Amino acid sequence: MTDKKTFTYEEAAALLPRVQELTAEAYAAVEALPEEAVVQYQQIVGDWAEAIIRLDIDVKGLWLIDFDNGSGYYCWKYPEESLQFFHGYEEGFGGRVPLT
Repeated sequence: MTDKKTFTYEEAAALLPRVQELTAEAYAAVEALPEEAVVQYQQIVGDWAEAIIRLDIDVKGLWLIDFDNGSGYYCWKYPEESLQFFHGYEEGFGGRVPLT
């Protein structure tokens, strides 16, 4: 078992533009699909998730990712413009609090 990557806020913020780019491209591709294109939808979402995971970032849902910081997660959901939220390991998306 390998050690899980943890991110400082600065590291997570530096990766966010790449995450946003990958997510926006995948989102646009999904939106352009006809309703019956289930296989293509699954392929696009799967490719997006794999690209995010290769960056050592946790995929938590559709267009939802978490950067592990060692005490919880910096949480981002498309189309948020920046890293604005944090939640502990147990709270999940519903327990997000602003990073102010």
